[in-house]
Formats: sequence, structure tokens, C-alpha cells
Amino acid sequence: MSWRWAFARHVAQAQRLLPTSSAGGGTGLLGRHHHHMPLASQIRSKVPKLASTAEYFFKVGVEGKRFQPTVLLLMASAVKFSLSESTEGKVLSILADKLRSRQQNIAEITEMIHVASLMHDDVLDNADTRCGVRSLNLIKGNKLSVLAGDFLLSRACVALAALGNTEVASLMATTVEHLVTGETMQISTSTEQQRSMEYYLQKTYYKTSSLISNSCKAVAILAGHTAEVSVLAYEYGRNLGLAFQLIDDVLNFTGTSASLGNGSLSHIRHGIITAPMLYAMEEFPQLLEVVDRGFGNPANVEIALDYLRKSHGVERTKELAREHTDRAVKAIESLPYSDDKDVLTSRRALVDITERVITRTK
Repeated sequence: MSWRWAFARHVAQAQRLLPTSSAGGGTGLLGRHHHHMPLASQIRSKVPKLASTAEYFFKVGVEGKRFQPTVLLLMASAVKFSLSESTEGKVLSILADKLRSRQQNIAEITEMIHVASLMHDDVLDNADTRCGVRSLNLIKGNKLSVLAGDFLLSRACVALAALGNTEVASLMATTVEHLVTGETMQISTSTEQQRSMEYYLQKTYYKTSSLISNSCKAVAILAGHTAEVSVLAYEYGRNLGLAFQLIDDVLNFTGTSASLGNGSLSHIRHGIITAPMLYAMEEFPQLLEVVDRGFGNPANVEIALDYLRKSHGVERTKELAREHTDRAVKAIESLPYSDDKDVLTSRRALVDITERVITRTK
């Protein structure tokens, strides 16, 4: 089972959220392009050993891999133009199918970039699990894991070039730069930066939110929208991504190891200070000294957790996540008026996703 097959399965889940399209002959959001996967042969034929390594996470069905493609395919429908009935039917169908194919390519490209970043992150973190399954670097070793991530990035670049849109290519290239910037910020944090919520949220945007926000913007640009609509799509992705990470921060302290995948308290044990602890430090300044001492000593971890339990850190992080999902909803509500059923259903689904992000337990 190739990673592309797994991607198609995730796409099908997004499609079930949408009604069928009369213009597409009842084929729904993706139309006939649902099984049109031109990137699969490119990935499988070039370097077989790298390709088989690169598809690891797609084959094992790691949870969460469907999230970004689902959002992007729903966004593609949410910003769809309502074309005039007077438009020549055959021309309309050809244009709609071409646009759907290009927007699906953005979803595929985004997923390749995302999975490549996971492979690289696991090497940097010396991780042995990823979302409940063994990490690729544990199975194949660090060198092949890094090369597999590089391979996915290279194929994403080729696919981007094939789209022939310099603005979209620039946007997606910037997301790769942001991933590197965010990871660098995380491993080279000064004492002052470690205590800063502003610094943490900027790093979180680079590491977690830039990819989905700029991909949403790319989908709107490909549809031919104005800058105003493209910015609304970007704002939805940005705020959804930030909220998702903030809830991850909460679950790292409140979830179980099984639901977290990477294990409870993994961030703090690696010396990474996230939003709940930042709020606790604000409430209990004496916690600053504990954080400055580091968490190499397990006793310091327990002291920090005691302060966190006494604080409102978890509740305030949830409130901040809610603020971001509210902004994401506002962005969808601000999109241009449409009476198209597909468009309205997709916009409702995007709003529903914000609630799922807030209430999820893993």
C-alpha cells in the first residue's frame, strides 16, 4: 500500500463532508481527479529505496495525517466561484476539473512537506516513536531518515514548479524556510526568550501554523481570488494551526501516553517550555528559577508540575486556543456571500473543524 493510496483515502474522508456537485456529474469536490495521482509514479520510480522509506508514515496510517489535506480540500470548495449558467457547459467542466486537480496538488505538496519535517524533527529529537508507532529513524537510522525527508521535499519542489504559479511557489517555499526557522528557534532559545509568550507563539507559527495557513492561501490564489479573500483563507489556517498546537500543549500535560503518542511530558523533559508552563511562570515567579535550572534532574520536573497544577496555566492555554478558533471562524464568516450548496457545506465543515480542534483528546 503506497503513501499515495493512504492520501487518497484521507481525501475521500474530506469528500464525504461535501454534497455532490452537479457540475462535476455527481463526482463531488474532487470530481474525476479523485484517483488521478500523477505524483505517485514520480516518487516510486526515481529512487526505489528512498521512495519506500519516504512512504513509511503513510503506510502505517499515523493519526493526524488526514488533518491538513482535509482542511485544504474543504477550503478549495469553500472559496469556489459560482460560475454563470450561461457559461458553455463543456468549457465549465474542463476549467473546474483543472482547478480541482491543481488544488489537490497543493494538498499533496503540503502533506509531503509536513511528513518530511516530521522525519527531520524525529532525528533532531532522537525520538523513538511518532504518534504511537516506531519512528522512521529508529527503524532505518538517522541518515536514511534525513535523506527520505529531503527526497520528499525535492518531489514537492518539482510538483510546485509544475503548477506554473510563481506566487504559489514562493508561498510554499517560504513555509519550508519557516519550518527551519522555527526548529532553530526551539534549539537555540535564550533564557529571556524561553520566558516569552510572544517568542513562543512566533516559534509555534513557524513550526506548526505557517504551512497550513500559506497552503490555504495558495488554494485561494489558484482559484483566482482577490488578495482580500486569500488573506481570509490564510487567517483561517493561521489561527487553526495555532489553536491546534496550543491544545497539543495542554494534552502534553493532561493526556495519557497512549493518546499523546510521543509520551506524556515529552516537551518539558526536553527542556521545551510551552504555553501552560509559561502561564504558570507568570502566576508563580518562583517557578522561573526552577526552569532556569533545567530539567535534567527529574526532581525539577516534579516541582514544575506542582506549580503548574496550582496555576491556571492549562485553563488559560485553552482560552487562548479558543480565541484563535474564534478568529478562524470569523475569517470563514467574512468570505464573500455565496448561495452555492457545496460552498456553504464546506464552510460549515471548516467551522466544525475548529470545534473539533478545541475538544479533541489526542
